[in-house]
Amino acid sequence: MPRFAHYFAEQHGLILRRQALAAGATAKEVGELLRHGDWVAVRHGAYTTATHWSVLDPYVGRPRLEVWAAVLRMRTPQLISHDSAAYLHGLDILEARPRLVHVTRFGVLGGRTRHGVKHHKAPFADEQIVFVDGQPLLDIPRTVADIAREHGSRHGIVAAGSALRMGVSKGALWAAVAPMRNWPYVTKSRESIELADRRCENPGEDLTKLMLEEIALGVVHPQFGLRDRGRTAWVDFRVGRHLIEFDGWHKYQRQEEGGYAELSPADIVWREKRRQDWLCGFKLGMSRLVWADLQPDTWEATKRRLLREIADTNARFGTSIEDLAPYVIRRRRR
Repeated sequence: MPRFAHYFAEQHGLILRRQALAAGATAKEVGELLRHGDWVAVRHGAYTTATHWSVLDPYVGRPRLEVWAAVLRMRTPQLISHDSAAYLHGLDILEARPRLVHVTRFGVLGGRTRHGVKHHKAPFADEQIVFVDGQPLLDIPRTVADIAREHGSRHGIVAAGSALRMGVSKGALWAAVAPMRNWPYVTKSRESIELADRRCENPGEDLTKLMLEEIALGVVHPQFGLRDRGRTAWVDFRVGRHLIEFDGWHKYQRQEEGGYAELSPADIVWREKRRQDWLCGFKLGMSRLVWADLQPDTWEATKRRLLREIADTNARFGTSIEDLAPYVIRRRRR
């Protein structure tokens, strides 16, 4: 449809109803495009093609397009913030339910939600405003603080961890929180920043670290490595003599399927078994977690399992690793 191509090309694959009508389409024609599935309504009065929608993943691509659709529909200038800013910044975040578009306006604390858009009224500094494709939004440190205040520590530590992996310093995160002395739920922002660790390599590890800190059985050591006779192995976390590994599904998916595995799933499972056997040969215990273990409805049950397994390791091998000194890798994992 050449007459609509300009809008789709310039507006992130979107067109507004009024733009389609201005380009010569009739209301009946727009209705048929939607009814026949050629177009998809991203928001009321904002559409994309079914082809474009189908190639967007449901966790990042589609939520990001929903933000841009909301931007096109806004009548007054507003700053994109919270989860919506995170999608535009490229931060890894946990999906919130319901999934809303968040904007921040000038004014005092408070807010309202209408038509799937949550309007926040909170102070911000001019230097916290950045632009993505011409759209003003709050910067990454402020976004991390807002997400933690809005959704709690689970969401906050994932956003903070992602920011650290993108190169944002902890100092910048703390600076964003500093003016929020008496703001609602700011303690969640502080907790998230305190626990976030750039050594965690993905959101699953961020959540695993949060869980281990809640268990509070000792110092949590991310990225623990051992080397012996030319063989090296790294594990996501160590508490005493117990190792904890988060297994993401992408580890077992081939690259052509969206993962990063270069071997077949069967070969990877066999390699992981041999790796675990080698590590446990140092008289270490091990727990393995998957994404399902870190969900809100399984969180407490997983904590109880970890407590049992760590206690069993402590009873069998103690907690000191002094005997492993010749094998422990002292440098940080690259």
